[in-house]
Formats: sequence, C-alpha cells, structure tokens
Amino acid sequence: MGKFFKKSISKIRLAVQLIFTALTNGYIVGFLQGKIYQGPGKKICLPGLNCYSCPGALGACPIGSLQAVIGSPKHNLSFYVVGFFLFTGALFGRVVCGFLCPFGLVQDLLYKIPFIKKRKNMPGHKVLVWIKYVILALFVIILPMFAVNAFGISEPWFCKYICPSGTLLGGIPLIATNEGLQQALGGLFIWKVSVLAIILLWSLWVYRPFCKYLCPLGAVYGWFNPIALSRFRVEKEDCIDCKKCKSACPMDIPVYDKPNSAECIRCGKCVQACPTECIHVAIMAKNNLKEKKES
Repeated sequence: MGKFFKKSISKIRLAVQLIFTALTNGYIVGFLQGKIYQGPGKKICLPGLNCYSCPGALGACPIGSLQAVIGSPKHNLSFYVVGFFLFTGALFGRVVCGFLCPFGLVQDLLYKIPFIKKRKNMPGHKVLVWIKYVILALFVIILPMFAVNAFGISEPWFCKYICPSGTLLGGIPLIATNEGLQQALGGLFIWKVSVLAIILLWSLWVYRPFCKYLCPLGAVYGWFNPIALSRFRVEKEDCIDCKKCKSACPMDIPVYDKPNSAECIRCGKCVQACPTECIHVAIMAKNNLKEKKES
C-alpha cells in the first residue's frame, strides 16, 4: 500500500481536487440561471477558498464567514467559525490547500500549461511569504473590525477587493447569466477582474503564487502544520541528505530539515522523490517504525 501510494500520490491528489471541487460546487441550476444557492448548506463552511457567491457553491467560505462576523454591528465572536478553523487546521493543516481548495486546483492546472521558463518562487521569496499574514491581519480582521459605516457595519474587505476565487467562481459566472448585474458593472468589477487576470497570468509562470504570497486562509492553516494529524515525519537515520525532496518540492521547502513548514501544502512530491522512503505522513510513520521494530 505504501509503494502504491508513493507512485500514485500525484494522480490521487488531482482526482481528489477535481471531485471535491465538483461536489462542493455542484448546484448546476445556479450556473444556468445566474442565481446563488441559498439552501441550508450555506450555513456550513467548506475548508477551501470556495466563494459563497459562486452560483454553484453548496457551502460558505471560512474567510468570508469570519469577515461577516467581525464586520457585523455586534462584533460577536463566532464559536462556530473559530471552531471550524481549529478543527480543520488540527486535522489537516495545509492539506486543505493541496487537496481541497478550488482555487489551488486552478493554479495547479495553469502551471502545467507550457509557458516561458517556469520558476518556483519570486525574488525575495522569504520576505514575500509574509504578505499573506499582513493580508490576514489587515483585510480579514482589522479593517472589518474598525472600518465601519454609521450603522457599525463593515465591508468584507478581502472578499470585495482582493479574493480572485470570488471573481473567477462567483462574479464572472453570475454576471455572464444575469442581465441585471451586467447593467450595474463599474470600477470595482474592473479592479477585481484585473486582480484575477494578474494572478492567473502569474500562475502560468510561478507555482501557486496566490497560495505562497497572498492567501489568508493558507496563512491560518499553515500555523497548524506542525501539530496537525496529517503532519510529515522524516526518519533521520534513513535520510542520506541528497536534498531530492527540496528539489522536487514546488513550494521549495527543505523537507529533510523542516517537514512541517507552514508553507507546505502536503502535495506529496517530496515523498515520491525520496530514494530511501524516509518521509512519511505521521500515521504512516508510526506504522513504519512498528514494522522496523518487529523485524
């Protein structure tokens, strides 16, 4: 089973991404009629950056839900939203980014398209990765909390001005089928489409730039990587320091030294590349150690 998993992990990941995206955005009537699904599922957060306004979305985005709570006049703490982050993060960490996020899938597919010389990171990568934490603090928490109107209500700053997933999966499909929205287009839509276009073109050149540098949801889940149930483990006694894991890693992480980096999306390419099979998912690592002791 371990060898099969190692050989097939890329195909398994792509299949999971496609199936999960299709299932969580499966309200076909919404795409056909240009309407947003309003059923009971919208009270439930989906783990990835899955826009509430996507006409096919059957659930809500956790970042959007957090902003809605913080930006409300009462500023109440939502134990459901916070609990969702804690539960999902503790269980998966950034596995969500690698397997369950629709916009992560979009970036993966774009990077496969032949383009000018590909690169993993931007110059200044080690500094740029901190931008997503600034966006989380400023656009998801601080502005919704303090930049309010006369009625004490704030805007969903990240969703409204930055989120490319909302534009791609929500705004464009709705406008394409809704004449009323087409007549109301203005500067904000031009801005959002421009942001989306830049990120999509960027994704042809750099691997998952939005995930690496801009996504506040990835910033949250990254904090849980060292403690999540799905964390990685490197058997140091088997590691030959070949650094093939880092070469294979699209996030450019030295897996041999930092297997649970906050930047790791758990794509599994390091597991595939390791010649001594010393990189394991935590549960698999325990089984591996047990087998060694018994032998």
